[in-house]
Amino acid sequence: MPTVSAVSSISTGADFGSASIKKSGNITSLDNSVSGPSSNLVTIDTHGNEFKVPDYTIKDILSAIPKHCYERSLIRSLGYVVRDIAAMVAIGYVGQKFIPLANLEGHETASTVLRGSLWMAYSYALGLFGFGLWILAHECGHGAFSDYQNINDVIGWVLHSYLMVPYFSWKFSHAKHHKATGHLTKDMVFIPYTKEEYCENKGVSVISEVMEESPIWTLSVLLFQQLGGLQTYLAINATGQRYPGYSKIGKSHYAPSSPVFDKNQWWFIVLSDIGILATITVVYQWYKTFGLFNMMVNWFVPWCWVNHWLVFVTFLQHTDPTMPHYRAEQWTFARGAAATIDRDFGFVGQHIFHDIIETHVLHHYVSRIPFYNAREASEAIKKVMGKHYRYDGENMWVSLWKCMRMCQFVDDDKEDAKGVLMFRNVNGLGVKPKD
Repeated sequence: MPTVSAVSSISTGADFGSASIKKSGNITSLDNSVSGPSSNLVTIDTHGNEFKVPDYTIKDILSAIPKHCYERSLIRSLGYVVRDIAAMVAIGYVGQKFIPLANLEGHETASTVLRGSLWMAYSYALGLFGFGLWILAHECGHGAFSDYQNINDVIGWVLHSYLMVPYFSWKFSHAKHHKATGHLTKDMVFIPYTKEEYCENKGVSVISEVMEESPIWTLSVLLFQQLGGLQTYLAINATGQRYPGYSKIGKSHYAPSSPVFDKNQWWFIVLSDIGILATITVVYQWYKTFGLFNMMVNWFVPWCWVNHWLVFVTFLQHTDPTMPHYRAEQWTFARGAAATIDRDFGFVGQHIFHDIIETHVLHHYVSRIPFYNAREASEAIKKVMGKHYRYDGENMWVSLWKCMRMCQFVDDDKEDAKGVLMFRNVNGLGVKPKD
């Protein structure tokens, strides 16, 4: 297997087109240093704390990562696929055999509730490992699964299609997200409102005219986001970039002519759609052969959990009261990749979700490092990032509620840091926004 020292370049998350980032020469050009973003910028985050904008380069980050962290093993990666599928098969076998036998003698209603609860736990467990498979397919899209991109694409297409995610469509738009993370007009997902856009959306001229959101309203938005966020993003590009002149469906991840994609990607989008149609066909035959209940507990409810986990994880990786967004004049790749945050989801995060939560900052700097090498690489880049490395060990459910309440729009209200925008809200939490 070739190591980094045996090739002329190493690819990071900033795979601009088919280009790679060389260890010498043009690395700093990806940092936009030629266009002259300001240095030594300081602003105030949502909590009222001072935020210093990072000025290190991508070359500094790459130089700190041990070379062996870039090595990918097809056998090892396939082993995790087999492990996750085997776990789902084992859960299926045990559940199908023993849950129907659960009975509280003489208590028919209680027995029904007991079996219902066990089936819910059963589908939840399948959903955990289903999201684990989603993450492995995500590794395929980044080329982190193995050195063989054709194999990566076949495995990724099968796994993502089973989970109703259009593989190539996601791969292409997600690559653009990695290229422009934290960039207000080029990032591809979780694009926050600016203060002006937020006011326009609320039909007011100044932010002080917007009423505080009730906790009930926040909860309803949160529930919709977690249950339907992924599908609305895929279907109409919700929370993505605005594309004037295109209908909602025209911006869809299922539309080969969507502005999200390049023209030469048309047939790959069609192939993604074929994968989705194949899964719909299989699930329908599953229902016809084994019945609605069997299909629901074994596929549909676990699929709903996978949808939830994906939105839950990605939203919290890119949304936090301490996190900046950048206008074009102040954005660099190194700054954008640092506008992410690592969190801690315990045993599930490390062993079932393949460390996607705990090592996401590193993933945005070098997306082709496989997850099983990401912890070591993360420790290496922390020495370069210093105080700019962002981690929060708070319970992620608590963080989710806080982010929904505190992170409503972004604003660059500090005069000497124009182009660096921090989250603000109308709920009276943290720094108050200015009119």
